[in-house]
Amino acid sequence: MKKIIQIVLAIVMVALAYLIWESIQTPIRFNKEKDQRYAATIQRLKDIRTAQLAFKDEYGRFTANFDSLIQFVEKDSMKLVKAIGSIPDDLLAQGWTEAVALKEGIITRDTIKIAIKDTLFADDFIPANLRYVPFTDQAIFEIATATIMSGSVNVNVFEAKVHNNILLKGLDEQLIINLNDRMKTAKNFPGVKVGDINEPNNNAGNWE
Repeated sequence: MKKIIQIVLAIVMVALAYLIWESIQTPIRFNKEKDQRYAATIQRLKDIRTAQLAFKDEYGRFTANFDSLIQFVEKDSMKLVKAIGSIPDDLLAQGWTEAVALKEGIITRDTIKIAIKDTLFADDFIPANLRYVPFTDQAIFEIATATIMSGSVNVNVFEAKVHNNILLKGLDEQLIINLNDRMKTAKNFPGVKVGDINEPNNNAGNWE
């Protein structure tokens, strides 16, 4: 009987030790996976921001349509003002500036077009992936634009975002709820977001 009690106690101790270990490891694993997903998502949102800013430079507005944005990155180009010529050393020594050289015709400027995809993104960049949230089954970012008043000026703004419930799907549900609550308490969007359609924020991400 004594031996049976000892065996039962040993099993209970092992079970308790496992539960304690698991209670420590669960949030560690969650945070590791969350950080990995956040990092990839933040990079994707930075790419969306880069594409949106180039789109606005070309068309004077942001777009709320991923098809238009992806088509722009894949096929379109951006304007670049290129200086032609240079200021001779003797004139530089006399204090000539580029503005003076332009006025005197020593330097001229020409506007050329360069491919968006080849200029703003890495060689392995795939424009079609802009719409998709990393680490999900092809979930698509929410994207929107608006024109709002800032002072006395109308400002065109955009945002792109994904909620934690989508980005972190498959991880510990209670820890996702806890994370959402902490972010809401801090008045932060419970997920990853760039830009804002309610107020101008200089196209910042909520991780910045």
